[in-house]
Amino acid sequence: MRRNAVLFVAVSLLSGFGGSAMALVTGLWIFDLIGSPGLAALAGICVYAPTLAGPWLGSLVDRLPRRPVVVAANLTLAAVLPTLLAIRGPGQVWLLYVVSTVYGVAYVLIDAGESALLPAALSPAELGDVNGWRSSAQEGAKLVAPLAGAGLYAWQGGPMVALLAAGLPALAAALYAALRLTLTPSAAAPHPRGVRAGLAVLFGSPAIRLPVCLAAVAIGMSGFTTAAGYAVVTELLGLPVTFLGVLVSAQGVGSVAGGVVVGRLIARYRPTAVAVAGTVLFGLSCLGRCLPWWPAVVAASVVAGVGLPWALVAGVTAVQTHSPDALLGRIAASANTVMFGPITAMTPLGSAAVLLGGRPPLLLAAAGCLAAAALVWRTGRRAANASAGVKKGPLLYTRR
Repeated sequence: MRRNAVLFVAVSLLSGFGGSAMALVTGLWIFDLIGSPGLAALAGICVYAPTLAGPWLGSLVDRLPRRPVVVAANLTLAAVLPTLLAIRGPGQVWLLYVVSTVYGVAYVLIDAGESALLPAALSPAELGDVNGWRSSAQEGAKLVAPLAGAGLYAWQGGPMVALLAAGLPALAAALYAALRLTLTPSAAAPHPRGVRAGLAVLFGSPAIRLPVCLAAVAIGMSGFTTAAGYAVVTELLGLPVTFLGVLVSAQGVGSVAGGVVVGRLIARYRPTAVAVAGTVLFGLSCLGRCLPWWPAVVAASVVAGVGLPWALVAGVTAVQTHSPDALLGRIAASANTVMFGPITAMTPLGSAAVLLGGRPPLLLAAAGCLAAAALVWRTGRRAANASAGVKKGPLLYTRR
């Protein structure tokens, strides 16, 4: 089991490094080719848009052998990225959009397949810890990868970055192939057809629905407050916009620390409780970023970095531990759609809200997070009381 845990963390490190480096370089490459920041940002939408097809792509994962799907998705990335070497000018910029879309589809398939493989490779007690370590590995890679990718791009250009990024999913495919999996019922059992079966479990089980919806609120509000970060730095603090780099790094440090401890929290408490705590922390971080004192804003960024992975890892672990194996791929992909889909709508809304200033979007995000956490706390407490058959049963934060 420990061997499998190391392999999963190594895969997360490789994918986090390659994906983060390529995401930044793709935007820089498009901007250098056509000089439009709007069209450069469009590459990011190409990556996130396939998430909306998560339920259908997850159904595909359930119908096929899961490890071969994950390996094939990584090898497809390794084969597609070198096509960017054909770019010679603005006439080939469409290749960057195509590769970004392939990245997005591959990520959905890989996330769904990996979520289905984890319970077959690890014991239930290890899932929370390994999910936390994977989150820390990805966030740690994001601290280094953008700088390394930008430096390599400035030195050798986009083709060299594409070649480097192509090698990483090939290595990840080899690591997936090396996993030692136990036999799962889905290998022989017939798979229920259709997307509705997965959605019924996702939204019908409170143990899955509550932490996934809380993660969606926290992640969506992180997109809603993106534009406010610029206003806070330049207007509220009166600092150059480059200070955002400090805040991003501070959030990354918090994410690494949060990922290390979240597994222990999930092992001791229920995933819903950890999701509540993570959402509350992110809401409080939004309030902290309203203060006109840069050390407080830096500290709030660290708190945001802790809260987001707590909410996300709690949602992912709830899916893995409470889903039927035959439906796990589509439930995991549908959960990713629920958790990450709101970014596509909340980010532009936040850009519009920042016209009122930096504080209003942050205050709205804080109110949304705290209200959602309070509602889930009350719902969980009511459910616990009902199951205990008494007026005052165990709280949501009871131990397993």
